[in-house]
Amino acid sequence: MSGARRQPLGRGLSALFGAAEGRAEGGGAVREVAIELIRPGAYQPRRHFDEAELDALAQSVREKGVLQPLLVRQVDEDDAAFELIAGERRWRAAQRAGLHQVPVLVRQLADVEALEIALIENLQREDLTSIEEAEAYRRLTRDFGRTQADLATALGKSRSHVANTLRLLGLPDVVRRQLETGALSAGHGRALLSAQDPVTLAGEVVRRGLNVRATEQLVKRKTAPRVGGRRAERDADTAALERELTRELGLRVTIAGKTRGGALTLHYSNLDQLDRMLALLRAR
Repeated sequence: MSGARRQPLGRGLSALFGAAEGRAEGGGAVREVAIELIRPGAYQPRRHFDEAELDALAQSVREKGVLQPLLVRQVDEDDAAFELIAGERRWRAAQRAGLHQVPVLVRQLADVEALEIALIENLQREDLTSIEEAEAYRRLTRDFGRTQADLATALGKSRSHVANTLRLLGLPDVVRRQLETGALSAGHGRALLSAQDPVTLAGEVVRRGLNVRATEQLVKRKTAPRVGGRRAERDADTAALERELTRELGLRVTIAGKTRGGALTLHYSNLDQLDRMLALLRAR
């Protein structure tokens, strides 16, 4: 994949859904397809769908139909089945509404394009949790060779936003689940990245209902090492280096200085993260 020529990232949904008189920009015709011939996309970054929102959308579909076509690609040239690229909420709502056919736009898309378009659609609608967004970024950078600068430009985000979102994957699974359910915000997650015990502090943040600023202050109090019975401020350069390494590696990194030398610790929360770290080390 790395040797393949990179295509421009993020052509945007307007280029794909710029329909005029039933035809999309680029000549793709909108057609009706049996709903059972469509399967969920393998590159859909969104995993959580609000049941109440789906019910409301299903009611709208019953009354007005599916107003915007789904974007799909053919699974196989000799197969009548299609893979969903964009519009999974509409597809699920149409199923609930009892529709037998839905309008689709069929496009020939490579895997990387499928993931990019699905990501762009969800980000434009603000449908993703911060962890779903981070995992999509990681897949684009790790599996398809996209840079953080590529993503920032294509998605209309700052490079720091992309980097900070990726850093959230360095949190323990327990904290990541709290971000996915909305118990914690992305701001809370970024504050907890520098904590020595993010799981315990995350529980305290949720229990006390702390905002992001209060969470940052809590982490600072709990993380600073004790010197002479009092907590000393972390060395600013060390803290900055920890953040940089965490951002680049996608794992939480802590550095503990000693009188001579010190220790650099990589924190992983599952075997996939460990395998990815070992692969990076072997590649060097």
